[in-house]
Amino acid sequence: MTVTAPSRPPSAAMRGHARRRGRRGLLGWLYATPTAVFVVALFVVPLLLVVKMSLSRWPLLTGDQGINAPDNFTKAVDHRFFTDSVVFTIKYTVLATVLLLALGLGLALLVQESSRWNSLLRASFLIPSALGLASASLLFYVLYSPYASPLAPVMDSLGFTFLGSPTAALLSTTFLIVWRYAGFYMVLMLVGLQGIPADVYEAARSDGASRWQTFRKITLPLLRPTLALTTVLCVTGSLLAFEQFYILTKGGPDNSTITVVQLIYMVAFQGQNDLGVAAALSVIVLLALIVMNALQLRAFRSEER
Repeated sequence: MTVTAPSRPPSAAMRGHARRRGRRGLLGWLYATPTAVFVVALFVVPLLLVVKMSLSRWPLLTGDQGINAPDNFTKAVDHRFFTDSVVFTIKYTVLATVLLLALGLGLALLVQESSRWNSLLRASFLIPSALGLASASLLFYVLYSPYASPLAPVMDSLGFTFLGSPTAALLSTTFLIVWRYAGFYMVLMLVGLQGIPADVYEAARSDGASRWQTFRKITLPLLRPTLALTTVLCVTGSLLAFEQFYILTKGGPDNSTITVVQLIYMVAFQGQNDLGVAAALSVIVLLALIVMNALQLRAFRSEER
């Protein structure tokens, strides 16, 4: 016969500990509530509204006219600028991402060591990041202008304009973005570099490793989490490019620099005034971003393993 010991009631200390944990949990929820309210109000609700608009006939001036799915998505894909805008956005994204990551890493390696001059260089590289993108675009719009630019005499003598051809417009706008964001990506890369233990480099030097071998075998592998973050940020920002092209090129010349986000703006507020088709384009862009970011993160995790 087995005798079961009677269960002991919780002690006062245990009850007090449980009450403290409950109060801490409630306090945590109270701290998180303002952020949760902002996320719901500024992200979840607009996202649900965009999904609803993408499935409805929704002219700009008359509002919701009822469900018409999947007509908006068909019209979005069949739009005459859809394919061109997608191709141009991908081209710009690849170019900007490669240049920003390479230059950001190069600048971070240049100013990695702490010294008086390196501190000055860090501040100099970071200053353009303090300027708003719209302000920077207006600044470069004047710089590229064949009339108001200080380079106007040179451009006139060479018969060259920064925004006069599709290739020139793409490269000129990419130069603006690299100038504006290189310092920001330098800081991110610098944080990743400073997180690598110094004794790893000392061991590599004692083994006779060259600078290139150290960079390829130590720096890049240990920098993969930072590279994953910067790649996701850069690709996402490039795919959502709008201000720089809207201010500098207005989609020209000959509609050759229209990005996907510009196309959404055009469909919603210029010409068609169709918020339903614009919302369908927005949903397509959102799904593309989710898929691309997931693939990037998975690729970096696979390499790390």
